[in-house]
Amino acid sequence: MIYDNVASCIGNTPLVRLSRVFAGKNVTVLAKMELMNPGGSIKDRPAKYMLEMGIQAGTINHDSHIIESSSGNLAIALAMICKLKGLEFTAVVDPKISPANLKMLRLYGANVVSVTQKDENDGYLLTRINTVKQLLHSLPNSVWINQYANPDNWRSHYYGEAREILGQINHQIDYLVIGASTSGTLMGVSRCLKEVFPDMRVIAVDIVGSVLFGGKSAPREIPGIGASRVPELLSVNEVDQVIYVDDYESALGCRRLIAEEGIFAGGSSGSSISAIEKLLPEIPAGKCILTLLPDRGDRYLDLVYNEEWLEMVRQRHFKHTPHTHEEIA
Repeated sequence: MIYDNVASCIGNTPLVRLSRVFAGKNVTVLAKMELMNPGGSIKDRPAKYMLEMGIQAGTINHDSHIIESSSGNLAIALAMICKLKGLEFTAVVDPKISPANLKMLRLYGANVVSVTQKDENDGYLLTRINTVKQLLHSLPNSVWINQYANPDNWRSHYYGEAREILGQINHQIDYLVIGASTSGTLMGVSRCLKEVFPDMRVIAVDIVGSVLFGGKSAPREIPGIGASRVPELLSVNEVDQVIYVDDYESALGCRRLIAEEGIFAGGSSGSSISAIEKLLPEIPAGKCILTLLPDRGDRYLDLVYNEEWLEMVRQRHFKHTPHTHEEIA
């Protein structure tokens, strides 16, 4: 099959059984390989969907200037899709952006605005959003995609990988384990799968230092999981349980994936692997766990695969003893 362009290759990612990293656990763990999207991450889906829905609705035109707050995968995905559609794109980033991501954005021709001042939650998200709002007033024909509140974010996952999973799987899904950030993936996938598997438990994975589920704001290093602001898309009452991991545990999960499964995955994938390990003692034999591996590991060579960085977060890990489980009422 010959595709029209690289955006046409988004989706239809494989579902893989993690038979080695959880060997001998008497459960089935399946992973949707979203890292195999052409832009390298699951964010290809909402980038394409939100832009196309905006064009259909008339809120995005041929001369629109797209703006988004992102220091990671969504910014790269938007830069890729905007390049194909001939749209100008500006990414509002912060100092935690990896050198690889920054270089990729510039290669795609994106404009980059970097904030430096932390917000009241000791993060950069609120500062980035305030900067986006300022740019909306100063840049002609500017349009904010707003991944945090745009319902087309979660719909892209509902109609995307969730529908694909239903076509790929041939048995019950008992537990859905997904890292949370903007919450688009968590909400979209869980809503779709719940229609077919109503008894499925939805497990959100959050990073220590994130405020998504009422946690205390604290320093955290891995992008793509957690937030210093609760997004409008998050519906807490649709989540059954939250499992917290920290940066060190996430890095260990990444390293287990590559060592035992040969899967070179990014930080939030490691978060989910470590969360599943914590969840396993509660799960009866014979059950099925589904997770997603959102992005590739090459963007994390300076983070989770760097020995000096690992030692830094290891020391932080052993200095603090965070809680790991929280039931949602």
